[in-house]
Amino acid sequence: MISAPAALVTDIPVDPDADQARQWVLDELAKPPYEAARPTWFDQLSQSFGEWLSSLRVPDGSGFGGLVPLAIVIAVVALLVVAFLVFGRPRLNRRSQVKTGALFGTDDTRSAAELRASAARAADQGDFGTAIQEAFRALARQLAERTIVTTSPGTTAHDFAARAGASFPAHRDELAACARLFDGVRYLDEPGTRAGFDRVTGLDRRMQSERPEVLERIESVVVR
Repeated sequence: MISAPAALVTDIPVDPDADQARQWVLDELAKPPYEAARPTWFDQLSQSFGEWLSSLRVPDGSGFGGLVPLAIVIAVVALLVVAFLVFGRPRLNRRSQVKTGALFGTDDTRSAAELRASAARAADQGDFGTAIQEAFRALARQLAERTIVTTSPGTTAHDFAARAGASFPAHRDELAACARLFDGVRYLDEPGTRAGFDRVTGLDRRMQSERPEVLERIESVVVR
């Protein structure tokens, strides 16, 4: 049986040397609770920035410590302003800004496909005047749907052709010719012809598969 003094002696912790003690401390600090409590780089940066602000002095000798929150807000606002000036406003999808409506004096919300179908029906019935009008509207609508050329209630066929020609220089003359066909059958009572209809629809087909050289700038435009 071990006596009480002997038991006390056996309970005395080992006296480590310096290297062993250092290793025990490192092992202890490596445990998860200590790692979780260790400040991050952001904590250290924030602390350094706060200490730097606190070290500043205004002419009357008072410190800037109380102005830290205000300084942070000003810095964030400055960064946002710089980003706005450099990158501009967030760009919305061009197609999301396009709405259909009046087209060359007619309140019309039909798609380009619907206008083409209407033009084909009129041509099958021998009404080439209507067919040419519908075909030219289909051409204009498909460029608006592709957000290449915009139209508005006051846009004329001639104005549309000129702006579309800027995007498709190779078709500038043909666009102008088709605009004259449209104006002729709509406003000047000129008779529509199969040749005129085929000319407009042929141009429409060619332009569907071509890429424009330039796009009009859209700034929250409502395309009608």
